Amino acid sequence: MTTFLIVLHVIVCIVLILAVLLQSGKAADLAGAFGGGGSQTAFGPRSSQTILSKITTIGAVLFMLTSIGLWILSGKTSSVAKDIPAQPAATETQQPAQKQEPANQTAPAETSKTTTQTEQPQTDQTKK
Repeated sequence: MTTFLIVLHVIVCIVLILAVLLQSGKAADLAGAFGGGGSQTAFGPRSSQTILSKITTIGAVLFMLTSIGLWILSGKTSSVAKDIPAQPAATETQQPAQKQEPANQTAPAETSKTTTQTEQPQTDQTKK
């Protein structure tokens, strides 16, 4: 049903575009060429409808109906995101374990701090 409605919608769009482009404007007479409205009223002169204006009206109504139909049908279909299973969020137990160093070993940066602290008082005593 959706495929049929999409094909119909595209055909209606093409017909509507052609019907609008083929129509001549309201000011296509000689007075319109010089910027004057002439004897036209506010809403344009009353004249019989041409076949192109009837096609435009029917095409506009069909365009609106197919657009509303596609909108209704799009709500009934399932979304792609609904089909994806939800994955649990990563917790601390799921993270890879980090290497733990034994408590009796000290980091190299700590040992260098202690040696510089012990060396400074010795150099001060030797200079005196």
